[in-house]
Amino acid sequence: MKLRDKVCIITGSASGIGLAIAKKYVSEGAKVVIADLKLDVAEAAANDLTAAGPGEAIGLAMDVTSEEAVNAGVAAVVTKWGRVDVLVSNAGIQIVNKIEDYAFSDWKKMLAIHLDGAFLTTKACVPHMKAQKGGAIIYMGSVHSHEASPLKSAYVTAKHGLLGLARVVAKEGGPDGVRANVICPGFVRTPLVDKQIPEQAKELGISEDEVIKKVMLGGTVDAQFTTVDDVAEVALLFAGFETNALTGQSLVVSHGWYMQ
Repeated sequence: MKLRDKVCIITGSASGIGLAIAKKYVSEGAKVVIADLKLDVAEAAANDLTAAGPGEAIGLAMDVTSEEAVNAGVAAVVTKWGRVDVLVSNAGIQIVNKIEDYAFSDWKKMLAIHLDGAFLTTKACVPHMKAQKGGAIIYMGSVHSHEASPLKSAYVTAKHGLLGLARVVAKEGGPDGVRANVICPGFVRTPLVDKQIPEQAKELGISEDEVIKKVMLGGTVDAQFTTVDDVAEVALLFAGFETNALTGQSLVVSHGWYMQ
């Protein structure tokens, strides 16, 4: 098993992409922390994963925009399991609107969750990783870490920012074996994406079917959505790759939409 006894914190992992990564990690023997806003949901997911094994999971309430909550959560993990080997910064939301109609409060909320959350969890985990001379930090970026789309000013800005953060962490962490990389999925059919379909149809003045075929899948090579399992496989690669040969990089998982 590639992650036997590795302690892995995954934010926003009670559902969607984060849960798929948690399942993959537990299947590879990891000790996984389901860090999510709602403790009951996180604990329910953790119980299911532990039952499936061979690894185990616990639920943890964490608001990634709160430095106090993040620090307390990471400290609790270290108290229980003694270390942190992998951080997957995955928590995120989506708010779409034209720039002139984008509320500043929504802009700040988006950057707080996507960027502040990535920074705060990194800041809390890095000292433990440096002390143990190794660790992997994985940021959930997007094709929008490289591309841009209408109506997504805050999201695109935040996802671009993760590339810069990962590169700095890779530079600073390299001497101590701490790696940082970014996964950049295309559209994944999760509730977060499903919510966007009618919103974008309304704003762009097109049908929901056109949003799917033209906006979401138009740039792919085969008109297929990326799956949560596709993303989880890449998350396993980054978590299990234990040298600095692979750090400071981004990997686009998108059926060919945006080719590096």
